[in-house]
Amino acid sequence: MDPVGSASHTHVTFDDGITLECGTTLRRHTVAYRTYGTLNADRSNAILVCHALTGDQYVAEPHPVTGKPGWWDSVVGPGRPVDTNRFFVICPNVLGGCMGSTGPLSNRELPDGTVVDEPWGTDFPPITIRDMVRAQKRLIEHLGIERLFAVIGGSMGGMQVLQWAALYPDAVFAALPIASASYHSAQNIAFHEVGRQAIFADPDWQNGQYWRGGRIPARGLAVARMCAHITYLSEEALTRKFGRRLQNAPKDSTEAISLFGEMFEVESYLRHQGSTFVQRFDANSYLTITRAMDYFDLAADYGGDLADAFRGSRTRFLLASFTSDWLFPTTESREVARALNRAGANVSFVEFPTDKGHDAFLLDEPDFHRALAGFLRGCALHARLDA
Repeated sequence: MDPVGSASHTHVTFDDGITLECGTTLRRHTVAYRTYGTLNADRSNAILVCHALTGDQYVAEPHPVTGKPGWWDSVVGPGRPVDTNRFFVICPNVLGGCMGSTGPLSNRELPDGTVVDEPWGTDFPPITIRDMVRAQKRLIEHLGIERLFAVIGGSMGGMQVLQWAALYPDAVFAALPIASASYHSAQNIAFHEVGRQAIFADPDWQNGQYWRGGRIPARGLAVARMCAHITYLSEEALTRKFGRRLQNAPKDSTEAISLFGEMFEVESYLRHQGSTFVQRFDANSYLTITRAMDYFDLAADYGGDLADAFRGSRTRFLLASFTSDWLFPTTESREVARALNRAGANVSFVEFPTDKGHDAFLLDEPDFHRALAGFLRGCALHARLDA
């Protein structure tokens, strides 16, 4: 298993720089990405998939660090809802990420443009969802694509979809924000802050310069992941999967739980989620990206009226939510749908019944998959996209 940062990735580096919303200019920036399928002759069949907070570009193939299947390989692939026999799928690692795109794990850039052999760490400038999307736009232009057939994403990926539709309406034929919202709620910011504080409290945090001692704040990052993962599920899903069932505690554990001899299955599950996460994610990237989500408030960029972000848009929208998602509840998707209606946009909205919580968009949800595939087929007919 390769550690985070050691794997090589398909990427493009832009030497003419990018100025971030915070005012800092990165003189060079890299976008790592993966593609699936074939771009057609008139370059009209490209779909951009935007990943969520803890995702990356390996959407439909084994992950180079963990070896696990792609995070959306049930949706993206030959004959699947996002059919790579028909569409050319692009998935970039976000700016601020840790799988090849410029972020805190990248070599630091000095004010004069000199690059030194040391990570940015906590000195990496704050970024926004808009910054992520602008970096992605550079990638799309590099690939010679003027207009995307669709932009699709769930959770933080859905935020990117909305930002794409608002910022580059003429470059997006169809937009599918899934289990997402136009802003990050106070509750979601609060959960993120708990995770960040867990990282800060880890003795190996070392003020964000943990690499100097060859360490990572593994315990703090694992707790942050455990806390976040609870929000991705629902009470019904946790009860169905684990209930109050007990299992033997690890005999080599030095923690207090080993004194009891047993642990709840849900405890073991969360610990597994935390321990596997630290193998593939950088703590400083986690801090950077969670803060970018917290900053996101699309309406605020348009005078407080979300409809103004989409006025005159010719993009076709499908919004999807899930009944048991309490992290990005249906009310927030409905708010976006109403704003799109006020703007006169072409919008469809579907709420899917499920007990799987926020993570439902990543799991086996046949009704959702059928709706996604049907919407794309309808858009392809409308666009006269060649089969």
